[in-house]
Amino acid sequence: MTASRIALLLTAVTLAVPIPAVRADTGGPWMLSTDTGYGYTRDGKTMTYRMGTNNAKDLFKGAKKVPRETLFFMGANGQLYMRSGPFLEGDGHFRFGADQ
Repeated sequence: MTASRIALLLTAVTLAVPIPAVRADTGGPWMLSTDTGYGYTRDGKTMTYRMGTNNAKDLFKGAKKVPRETLFFMGANGQLYMRSGPFLEGDGHFRFGADQ
């Protein structure tokens, strides 16, 4: 796997990995760390990795910033998806929330 694919997967999973400190239904900020990488493996597992700085240049080759208004989610089939575009209503509520 190339460094750019790894960096892209790490970026994608950064927002998809559940963080125990924050409940998924709160809409609150995620507690991400600059020294931690988040991976989505070829067999569909999510992993976290402690990162160093000795090869940071390689990590950033081919990496792209995640655009604002990007939603990451797992489908019923276990596949990781991303959707660019608004996901909040004008009043701040989640557009794709549970029916009430």
